[in-house]
Amino acid sequence: MESQYLKRCLGSCLKKGLAEVVEHRPADPIEYLAHWIYNYKRTLDEEKKRMLERIELEQEREAALAELEMLRKMKEEELMIQKKLEEERQAQLEQEREKLKRQKEEEEMLLQQEDQEENEEMIAELTDRPGAPNLTTVEELDENGQFESTTDLMAESEQESPN
Repeated sequence: MESQYLKRCLGSCLKKGLAEVVEHRPADPIEYLAHWIYNYKRTLDEEKKRMLERIELEQEREAALAELEMLRKMKEEELMIQKKLEEERQAQLEQEREKLKRQKEEEEMLLQQEDQEENEEMIAELTDRPGAPNLTTVEELDENGQFESTTDLMAESEQESPN
């Protein structure tokens, strides 16, 4: 049982230490072996510490990579959202343009109607005055140089429906 303990706890350390003593053949092998075991322990502790640091660095690296991946996905999502918002804004602007265009066309039609009504009223006022010329017929020369009689439709419609 004691031999198992010694093999398990000191086996490789003693083997390597004794091999060093045999190789170097120091004047005081016990002191040399004691220093060698002390340095061996310190070296093992340093290796263990470096191993833990490597593991910690690897974990930090993996965490950083995961964070970078998450940031990349967030950036992609942000770009998609911006693109969608831009498309929605463009569609809204297009709708507003169409609406303004329709309003403008309606306003132009109303203005044309008002102008037409004003012109009709003015013609009616001018033709209703005593001594005003009769504008219901206009004589024009055609291509052959002959007179052609044209009837003013507005004046005819006014004559047909007296006030």
